[in-house]
Amino acid sequence: YQRRVREAVVSTQSTGPRSTSILFHLNALFVSGLPIWLFWRIQQLELNTYGIMFGIVTLVSTFLMSLAYKNVKYSLKHKIAQRRHAGVTAEVLQQVADASSEKKKTVKKEKDDRVLFKKTEVADLEATHFSIFYNNALFLFLTIILSFYILKNFSPGANYLGSSVTSACVVAFLSTGSN
Repeated sequence: YQRRVREAVVSTQSTGPRSTSILFHLNALFVSGLPIWLFWRIQQLELNTYGIMFGIVTLVSTFLMSLAYKNVKYSLKHKIAQRRHAGVTAEVLQQVADASSEKKKTVKKEKDDRVLFKKTEVADLEATHFSIFYNNALFLFLTIILSFYILKNFSPGANYLGSSVTSACVVAFLSTGSN
């Protein structure tokens, strides 16, 4: 049974729904673009002058953030599935009991499959949302610390380049670590 659980969790993770990938890329694009506003309005970097650099840095940061989202989701999904097992099992068994009172008895394998599917679905959704939240918070925190404290004496263009790319690299690097 544990082998089936692990296979189901890994199989849904490795294939991954296309909507999750789109969600990751759009969130990464949005959060990677936020420093543009910061440097445009506060550091007075003109969009006309620095537009190409803004575009390239945003694309690099978007790629790194998407990678970080995927890595964190993958590392959390199985842990979340194990923690949510009791609650999901109780919910699914209650639904099966309600449905089986109207119909015929449900076999144990079907109950186990429903529990496994629901547990995988809940773990996938929770891991996705936590991954986006955690990586966005870390990226924005690092960007602000780097741009206003560590790289404050650099020129605004170098400050933007250094703080955005370094933040995205650190987030991507930290996402590869095992917990």
